[in-house]
Amino acid sequence: MPMPTQQQIFAISTTQAFTQAALQTFNYQALNCTIYREFIKGLNIDPNTVTDFSQIPFLPIEFFKNHQVVSSKEQPQLTFTSSGTTGMITSRHLVTDVSWYEQSFRQAFQLFYGNIRQYCVLALLPAYLERAGSSLVYMADDLIKQSGHPDSGFYLYNHSDLYQQLLKQQQAGTPTLLIGVTFALLDFAEQHAINFPELIIMETGGMKGRRKEMIREELHDILCRGFGVSAIHSEYGMTELLSQAYSKGEGIFNCPPWMRVQTRDTNDPATPVGYGKTGGINVIDLANLNSCSFIATQDLGKIYEDGSFEVLGRFDNSDIRGCNLLIA
Repeated sequence: MPMPTQQQIFAISTTQAFTQAALQTFNYQALNCTIYREFIKGLNIDPNTVTDFSQIPFLPIEFFKNHQVVSSKEQPQLTFTSSGTTGMITSRHLVTDVSWYEQSFRQAFQLFYGNIRQYCVLALLPAYLERAGSSLVYMADDLIKQSGHPDSGFYLYNHSDLYQQLLKQQQAGTPTLLIGVTFALLDFAEQHAINFPELIIMETGGMKGRRKEMIREELHDILCRGFGVSAIHSEYGMTELLSQAYSKGEGIFNCPPWMRVQTRDTNDPATPVGYGKTGGINVIDLANLNSCSFIATQDLGKIYEDGSFEVLGRFDNSDIRGCNLLIA
């Protein structure tokens, strides 16, 4: 079975096309990703017997902390690292072809939000900007550049400058996107309340130990009131993946066509759970061809019949991570 191409992956539009590409990807990674191959062997699974989409095993995300999870023999162009507290072992994602990541987030943004060039893109990402290796900062930086708007840019703790910039864009009637880490958005909303109903607020998760955790409804209510918007958008992504799902409100996420989420039994990882039932989140990210596309995360969630999902929290025994710490 041939290796899927970038053109094939990003042209997926049907279940049949996704299934075919997933099986091709599995066969390629089962042969070329050493740690995934050993994991499959440890499960006593012969890759040649995997002929159905539902039989594909998911690699626990913890392997990214202590192993090189790569399927390509090319040298890494970039290494993305997860955030964490001092002394914590963080994940490393070796990216051998960054064009897959760029194509993934650019095309997904186009799918969910339209042409990036119509937006002024503002990014409030302290903590992420203050360390190296953030895939979120890489994406935000590219979207800022792609927007071509002279006022697009990053903000650290200069909230007054950001407040003035938001007022400027509101007065100009410019479609504006503010991507922000959760604790920083809360800090801003408390200090500089604004009434900007047309603003798109996209929170990326992450309290970073700066503030108490809170349920999604409470958090989004505070942010809605602080920015004068009717809904808070969210991005669901992580260091180990090259694709993101997006929520336009109510914590319900949707995936781009080359990404899917499934749920597994919390006590038996090999057993899937049905629609609307809480389970561990498994992610299929076909853009992650040169690493591993089948990841068992430490997030808890529910999936629904239309393919949408929500994130409900994390396994109790998992490390606290920088992204998606929000307990919904």
